[in-house]
Formats: sequence, structure tokens, C-alpha cells
Amino acid sequence: MHPGPLDGQARQGGRPQQPIGALFGTASEHMSTLIRGEVELAKAEITTSAKRGGIGAGMFGAAGVIALFSVVFLFIALAEGLVALGLPRWVSYLIVWAFFVAIAGLLALIGMRMLKKVKAPERTIETLKDSKELLSRQAPGQRSPGIARTP
Repeated sequence: MHPGPLDGQARQGGRPQQPIGALFGTASEHMSTLIRGEVELAKAEITTSAKRGGIGAGMFGAAGVIALFSVVFLFIALAEGLVALGLPRWVSYLIVWAFFVAIAGLLALIGMRMLKKVKAPERTIETLKDSKELLSRQAPGQRSPGIARTP
């Protein structure tokens, strides 16, 4: 039997051709699978990065806490250094304490000056007043005829 004209069109390389709708369905299914795979890969990468970032932030925080605690020892060493210079121990520690009080006072003074420079958000307050006025106005048909409004 000889192959007919339709048999040659229906086969290409020994495989029957699929209708366009089936091809789109297959392509859509493959794209969907590819996108799901990409999303899963992104989730895995982000999870790993987030864990590493969290651990890194925790380590950085722990380093900060340890550095803060070490400052106490720095000032103890400073006081003991003053003792080694010949000052009585209680005077040495009193000097270090006075140093702390002076720094706290200086920071408080700077903070007070900065707070005095803080201003109210004048433009925002003005626009809020304008908005309140606009919202409180009545529609032209609902106004009382005997009351004249002056802006």
C-alpha cells in the first residue's frame, strides 16, 4: 500500500503531528513546571540566605554586647592605673566616676539643645486644617439660605 498525501503530512520523522491546542497545552504544562521549579529554587536560596543573615546578625549583636561589657573593665583598668601612679584607690575610682558623670552631663546638654530645635510640622498642620475645612463644608443644595458663610 502506498502512503497517501495525508500520511506524509501527518508524520514528520516518524512521529505523528499534534494539534496546535495540544502543543499549547504541553508548552503551558512545561512552563508551569519550570516556573514552579524556579520558585522552589528561589525559596531554598532565600531560606539559606535568611538563616545565614540571622546567624550573622546574632553574632554581630553578641559582639556588641561583649564589647559593651568590656568597657567596664577598661574603666577599672583606668582606675587601677591611677592607683599605680600613687593615688589612693578610692580617689582613683572617684575620678573615673566623675569622668562618667561629666560625659553624661555633656550628652544631656547636647540632647537638650537638639530637642529645643525640634519644630512642629507646620505645613502638615496647615494642610490638615484646610482638609478639615473642606470636609466640613456642605454641598450647595444643603446650605441654609439665611446663613452666609465668610471664609
